[in-house]
Amino acid sequence: MQETFRQFLDRLREADELVDLRQPVDIRHIATLVDQSDKALFFHDVIGYPTPVVSGIIRTQRRAMLSLQSGSYREIEDKLKTAIDRPIPPERVDTSPTREVVMKGDEVDLFKLPIPMSSIYDGGPMITAGVVIAKDPELGFNSGIYRFIVKEKNLTGIDIVTPNNMRLFADRAFKAGRPCPISISIGTHPYEIMGSGFRAPLGVDEMAIAGGLRGAPVQLAPCETIDVPYIADAEIVLEAEILPTGWSWPEGRFGEFTRLMGGLHWNPLVRIKAVAMRRDAVYYSLHMPWENTWLAAPTRYAAIRQALKTAGVTVKDINVTLGGCAFWHAVISIKKQAGEGKNALMAALSVMDLKHVVVVDDDIDVFDPAEVEWAIATRVQADRDVMIIANARAKPLDPSLLPMPPGVVPTGAKMGIDATIPEYAQREAYERITYAYADTAKIDDYVSGKADPAGESGGDNEVARLADAILEKIAVEPMYYTDIAEAFASYNFQTVARALGHLHTTERLWQDKTGRMCVRGSAFAAKPPGAR
Repeated sequence: MQETFRQFLDRLREADELVDLRQPVDIRHIATLVDQSDKALFFHDVIGYPTPVVSGIIRTQRRAMLSLQSGSYREIEDKLKTAIDRPIPPERVDTSPTREVVMKGDEVDLFKLPIPMSSIYDGGPMITAGVVIAKDPELGFNSGIYRFIVKEKNLTGIDIVTPNNMRLFADRAFKAGRPCPISISIGTHPYEIMGSGFRAPLGVDEMAIAGGLRGAPVQLAPCETIDVPYIADAEIVLEAEILPTGWSWPEGRFGEFTRLMGGLHWNPLVRIKAVAMRRDAVYYSLHMPWENTWLAAPTRYAAIRQALKTAGVTVKDINVTLGGCAFWHAVISIKKQAGEGKNALMAALSVMDLKHVVVVDDDIDVFDPAEVEWAIATRVQADRDVMIIANARAKPLDPSLLPMPPGVVPTGAKMGIDATIPEYAQREAYERITYAYADTAKIDDYVSGKADPAGESGGDNEVARLADAILEKIAVEPMYYTDIAEAFASYNFQTVARALGHLHTTERLWQDKTGRMCVRGSAFAAKPPGAR
């Protein structure tokens, strides 16, 4: 489907998920207003700027689902998996409405664009929603979303402290002493945002994945000042080059996906050679952290599921948790065979920047933190079930990492917790509490006046006869105490309990290893520890 960015905004309006604010608004207030709003906001009159601003368009799970026309959040992952398996290559077009206004050279002035600040400690206005297409002479194209801090009217930084293909392209250009050409498309459909946010291996075109999400090719048009295409549907395009300055210029701080203020980063500089835009362009400001979170998480789900499939592990469910910022934590339930708890951990910890993974059995609800914690409490011995991997790839935005010199990619630790039932454990040790008569005894009935029958009772002779009847029944098959009480429900419970007590007194009653009642000395009877 070739839905445009503007058509998506119209759908948000129709769904009552976007509010148009037509009164003058100070650009310094935009981020705070978006943070307070339960809907996306379209600022038509930003004081001092001719261009309106929209923000918050994918800031909730519902809007993320709407953006990819999915009936459930899980469906987004399914669509992404289909797109990865069946990508649709982009289509080249000669031009697009983005070129209605073009500024080159000295005409370039980023200060004319309504680029908002976000957090109070930000180091400057940040371009947050630019889909970057980069070109390497040998490696081809790469797409991703990176942050650009505005330094001068035609100069920015680019935040590529994290090891990825864009950093690789920039590093290769730096070592060769040449600039790395990039286009920055602002105001694109979430299809392109999600496609470019997927960390594809070298040689895989992220715009083809975006096409797979769309079900139609993404249209790319040529830039004028660099040999790199841009997304034809974009509202604004910056034609730029990453300068061969290396990781030598400070920038930041910025409110990150971690929900924390990031520190000072050292990054290369970017020269903006041209700005192309529609006459009535809309500037899209991606609001951190939730707009980043809701479209980042499905890319993790898809990658984890693929890694586990490759490892031969049968998955029931996955939760890439919000507490882990949708980047670092995953809880995975599996249909376990011997040893697969550890295999699942090794496979999952290889995915992207995952830092901590918990693997549980398929009886655990991965979306219930109390269930997951209970599994850890009852199924884990730390010396046996906690796996720590040192010196693994880390994400530099992790504030718990040791400080590193500028331009140096840090390594960190990964941890996996195998919270599955141990292979050697007896299954009865993990039988959950269940209550008798849950199917028939309903509190609402009793509140409405239901009364139970009194049941028969008897003296010592009747108790002895009942004891013999119970003994005869459990001689055939051991029974739980509650099942015996139900089998002889014509008697009241006190009489049944006395009969079983009589069997204990006469030493004819015993229990098997599961706790069921049986005849003492029978083949069912449990033996004391050490007995042969």
